[in-house]
Amino acid sequence: MSFQQTPYDADSPYLDGQLLVAMPGMTDERFARAVIYVCAHSPEGAMGIILNRPAANVNMPDLLVQLEIVPELDRIHLPEQVGRMQVLMGGPVETSRGFVLHSPDYHIAQSTLPIDDSVCLTATIDILRAIAQGRGPREAVLALGYAGWGAGQLELELQANGWLNCPASTELIFSTPADIRYEMALRRIGIEPAMLSMEAGHA
Repeated sequence: MSFQQTPYDADSPYLDGQLLVAMPGMTDERFARAVIYVCAHSPEGAMGIILNRPAANVNMPDLLVQLEIVPELDRIHLPEQVGRMQVLMGGPVETSRGFVLHSPDYHIAQSTLPIDDSVCLTATIDILRAIAQGRGPREAVLALGYAGWGAGQLELELQANGWLNCPASTELIFSTPADIRYEMALRRIGIEPAMLSMEAGHA
């Protein structure tokens, strides 16, 4: 199955549940080669999670101990999947706060935001407790911080060709290694990464 780039449509600009893929000419170094999952997009602005920036020297068991969700002595008893759960640097805003993208089999009333049929966002400590106890979602990634845009800002960046956008997939969000998500997202749009690199210097 192939996916074509979705042209930016000023009449229908909302990209919730889609991926933003940074173009080679992205001038903001914080977003160079970034793949961002858009969690919310409205006339008031947008927010999303960077999917391809692993948090350096941080893993999920360490984080649960640091947050005092589990005592140090109990980390050995954490469910096996907790050790495999990715911790990402989700963006430059609120970097001390955790945001969990997860499958829809877990839901907290008034706290969980369904983004589409297959991905939800929860940003409360309760989901981390549930994960530690083996009661959490089947699939999840934790992001520290998020990327945010003010009213009209993302639209301007799209019109200036700062980003490509394409449909997301649960495989890319939950299963793909972070270091190949950029290339995989480009291929979903129908672009070979090597071709994009070669064309980057030509207007």
